Amino acid sequence: MTSKELYHFLEENYERYNRPDFITSDPVSIPHRFSKKQDIEIAGFLAATIAWGQRSTIIKNSDELMKRMDNSPHDFILNHSKRDFTYFKNFKHRTFNGTDCIFFLKSLQNIYKKHSSLEQIFTGAGAQERITNFRNVFFSISYPERSRKHVSRPPLLPSGPGSSCKRINMFLRWMVRTDKRGVDFGIWKHIQMNELMCPLDVHSGNVSRKLGLLDRKQNDWKSVEELTSRLKEFDPKDPVKYDFALFGLGIHEKF
Repeated sequence: MTSKELYHFLEENYERYNRPDFITSDPVSIPHRFSKKQDIEIAGFLAATIAWGQRSTIIKNSDELMKRMDNSPHDFILNHSKRDFTYFKNFKHRTFNGTDCIFFLKSLQNIYKKHSSLEQIFTGAGAQERITNFRNVFFSISYPERSRKHVSRPPLLPSGPGSSCKRINMFLRWMVRTDKRGVDFGIWKHIQMNELMCPLDVHSGNVSRKLGLLDRKQNDWKSVEELTSRLKEFDPKDPVKYDFALFGLGIHEKF
């Protein structure tokens, strides 16, 4: 496939999957229930945090989290008490359990008591620094050691492999990207779309390699950088829009 053919193929599948009917069967449907910025952020962050496994189960368990927060996540985060934690002790999504959930609620409360938006925590000169800064703030209060694994860490050194940080990059795509399709929210303005990194998992990684967009075999941060750099050749202003194409082809077409 020539570069021109690949461009048209990516554009075609981006158009195919970046549609409102994509929302219903995707975890992004959870924050789409809300209109208040902080509700969207919290619902999106929690849904993205548990976004691994079957999408139907992710949506079901994310929905359960919202119900336990009285479907008012920002109000709940600001005003919940220790007694409210009893509603979350038995929550479980794969390895994310009640202990993790309760810590996440405590940490989010700590953040929102000091800041009006999660956007203010993702600060720095680049993607790695933003995620690292967020992670440092998130774990700035007492935490169970087991919960650290649920917030991915980019490489400690700029050239290191590190985690692909798929779920955080997906959350950032939801918050930052904006277009006329309305799948992503575009409610954060301090990060530009061309600064986003492409969410990378098994499905999008396999598709990217088959299309010749990714040579590296591991799904790590180096691969994220490699893939995002290649996608910028096709759309320098909005490279991660092609995540719709790569993910859609991997999930729906078994490409």
